[in-house]
Amino acid sequence: MNDKENKLNQHTPVLAMNSINKSFGGLRALIEADLELYSDEILAIVGDNGAGKSTLIKVLTGVYRADSGSIRINGELSDIPTRQQSIDAGIAAVYQNLGLVDTLPAPHNVFLGDEPIKKIMGIPFIDNKKMRKAAIEILRDRVGVEFPDIDEPTRNFSGGQRQAVAIARAVHSTDLKVLVMDEPTAALGPEETKNTLQLIKAVKERGTPIILISHNLDHVFQVADRVQVMRGGKNVGVVNVADTTQQAVLGMIVGSETSAVA
Repeated sequence: MNDKENKLNQHTPVLAMNSINKSFGGLRALIEADLELYSDEILAIVGDNGAGKSTLIKVLTGVYRADSGSIRINGELSDIPTRQQSIDAGIAAVYQNLGLVDTLPAPHNVFLGDEPIKKIMGIPFIDNKKMRKAAIEILRDRVGVEFPDIDEPTRNFSGGQRQAVAIARAVHSTDLKVLVMDEPTAALGPEETKNTLQLIKAVKERGTPIILISHNLDHVFQVADRVQVMRGGKNVGVVNVADTTQQAVLGMIVGSETSAVA
C-alpha cells in the first residue's frame, strides 16, 4: 500500500452512518442522525433516556431497519436489515446482560454456538482441547487478559472477568470491524469498574474500534477519544475528549450548550 492509500485510509471511517431516520408510528426516534467511527478510537455516545442513542445502535446491529439513510463500512455501502447481516458485516455487540451461560466455563462461552468439531470414527464431538487453547489465545492476544481459572464456571468470575469473556466471544471472528459496548460498567463495583475500563482500552489498543454507550461521563472521559451527544433523536455535537470537559458535555446533553462550552 502506498503513502497516498495510507493517508486515504486514515481519513476514511471504519463506520459511517449518514442521515439515519427512524419512526415508530408518530414518534420520530431518529432524525437525520449521523455517526462516524475511526479505526483507532473509542467513540462514546451519550444522552438522556429517549435521546436516540439506543435506537441508532439498534439500526446498526440490525434490530431495527432505518426508514432512510445509509451505512458505510470502510467506505462501502452496507445493507443491514437483520441481526445476522450486521454480524456478517463485522459488527459485534456486548450488551449489559452479557448473554453468558453461567454454568459453562470461559472457552464454551467464547465459542458458544460455534464450537470447533472433531470426528472420532465418523462421529462429531466438540474439540474441547482446541477450543480451550483458542479461547486462551483470544483472551490474551485480542482482549488482553489471562485467567488462572479458565475452566471454572463463568458464574464464579468477577464482573470484569465476565466482561472479558463476553468481549472475547464478540471479537473471536477475524472479520470483526466494530465492537459496540452497551453500558459495560453498569451495576459494577469500583474495582470491577476500574478493571472493565482498563479492559476496554486494551481492546482498542489491540486494533478494535469501539462504540461505547454510557450514562457515566466520568467513565466516558477515562476511556473515550471522542464523545457524540444525542438529544431528541438528533446529533447535537461531537467533541474530542482532550478538548472539552464533562461540564461542557453535560450542557450539550441538557440543551445549554452556549453556557457550558469549555
